[in-house]
Amino acid sequence: MRKLRVNDYDMAYLDVGGGVPLVCVHGSLCDFRVWSPIIGLLSPHARVIVPSLRHYFPEHWDGEGDDFGVAQHVADVIGFIERLGMGAVNLIGHSRGGYVAFRVARERPDILARLVLAEPAGYLDPSLSTLAMPTSLFRSALADAAAMVKAGNIDAGLAAFFDAIDGAGAWQRLDEAMRQELRDNATTLIGQMRDGLLPFTRADAEGLRVPTLFIGGAQSQPASLLVLRALATHVPGASTVVIPEAGHAMFVHRPQAFSAAVVEHIGRSP
Repeated sequence: MRKLRVNDYDMAYLDVGGGVPLVCVHGSLCDFRVWSPIIGLLSPHARVIVPSLRHYFPEHWDGEGDDFGVAQHVADVIGFIERLGMGAVNLIGHSRGGYVAFRVARERPDILARLVLAEPAGYLDPSLSTLAMPTSLFRSALADAAAMVKAGNIDAGLAAFFDAIDGAGAWQRLDEAMRQELRDNATTLIGQMRDGLLPFTRADAEGLRVPTLFIGGAQSQPASLLVLRALATHVPGASTVVIPEAGHAMFVHRPQAFSAAVVEHIGRSP
């Protein structure tokens, strides 16, 4: 494990392989360990760099303070890439990390070569979709989960949140190693209540100027796929891969298929 000082914070990360750097941004409740199923598959093709965002493992945060949120994490990812000093990188973001990666690409396309968005989290404004999205249900699940975590009911809170994202029984289907990783980051749900995600707009999507691949899981929740498809329709030149027999954590469920899609995308000439 290495550390890089970014915006007065020591970001922990792993650095494996050689070649053009591929920076991977994890989602909610995760950290650099979540990419373990695909690091070995990707590292023969790229220099795989997987940071933990501010206040995620290996830090054990108490959920207090005002330096947690998507705006801070966007600034940190930009600063991290700049501090690497490797020029333009390829960037992957999953779920909440996909939202972060999308905003990085909108703000600083000059530091990116290619972008992969794996079911980016977020909401659509009416310019992208007039279909009703269950945003209130998700926010309610997040609020309930954060309250349980704050009260010390860690597993109950994580089960409520994870089942809201990946369907009923999702928490029970996880192996114990993955559950422990989520427990290590449980208090970030408290901070996530203050995220302030802005909805995606058509102007956001049409203004993206980085070659982009969207990846989804065929068994993911409808809301996640709705966001993915709406963005992919309006991002110029975007391509989409939907992986069979995979849910929201598609790179865990089908690591070889996910890695093959990423390698094909980042291997193309701009």
